[in-house]
Parts: sequence; structure tokens; C-alpha cells
Amino acid sequence: MTPFITITVYALATLLLALISGVFLAFSDFIMRSLRAASPPSGIEAMQQINRKVYSSVFLALLVGMAPVATVLSLYAFAFVDGPEKPWWIAGGAFYVAGTFLVTVLGNVPMNKRLDPMSPDGVVAQDYWRSYATTWTVWNHVRTVASALAAACMFIGCLLYV
Repeated sequence: MTPFITITVYALATLLLALISGVFLAFSDFIMRSLRAASPPSGIEAMQQINRKVYSSVFLALLVGMAPVATVLSLYAFAFVDGPEKPWWIAGGAFYVAGTFLVTVLGNVPMNKRLDPMSPDGVVAQDYWRSYATTWTVWNHVRTVASALAAACMFIGCLLYV
């Protein structure tokens, strides 16, 4: 890649990773606290609707799409970059894939799928909700930090590349 294309691609990746982190931050900061403050049936139903609507969202496209992008950018940096930005760009991709994408796939999504078919008024759902809301939020904190670190690493790499 030419230097202009390289910096443009990595800068765009930085921006998208920061946007993803911002969505996760909103959930960690106030959305999940609000859902937990509501009555259990209301919190459960709202979370079920959020989880269903996310499948047709721009956010999901970014979340999933950035996994291969981050992987390719890390591999590109590993193979073709020799400057001080190299370890930052590799780390950015690793933070995203391991700390954001894999945590989503292995942690949050299975919890969402378990919650989805439950009746919000049912005892089973309300019992599950207590652990779900806490554990899901902990995993979301991990995704928030990992995607923020990924964006920060990509950004530092961009600064060092220029």
C-alpha cells in the first residue's frame, strides 16, 4: 500500500473501533444500570428487544466486520511494516479480536440467546435476569476496554507512522 492509503486505512479503522467502543461504553455506563433499575419483566423485555434489533443494525455490521479487518491490518503490519507503528497496529488488532470479538461471541451472545426465548414474566427468566444483568455487564466492560485499547493502539500507530 502507498503511505497515503496505509494511513487512511489505519485511521479509518481507528475511528470505527472508537465508535464500537462508544456503544459498549453506553451499555456499561447507563443502559444496563437502567435496565436493572426497571422491574425485572420490563428490563428483561427491553433487553430481549435490544438483542433482537441489533441483528439488523449498522453496529452489528461494524462489530463483525471489524474482526477480519483488524486481523488483516495486524497481519499486514507484521509482514510489511518496519517502523515504530508496527507493534501498535499489531496490538490494536489483537485487542479487538481477542477482547472484543471473541468475548462477544463466546460470552455475551450465548447469554443473549439463552435469555431470548424466556417469558419476561416467568420465574425462570427473572431468576436468570439477576445473574445475566451482572455477568453480561462484566463481559461488556471487557469489550469496552478492549475496543478502546484497540482504537488507542491504532491511533498511536497512526501518530508514529506520520
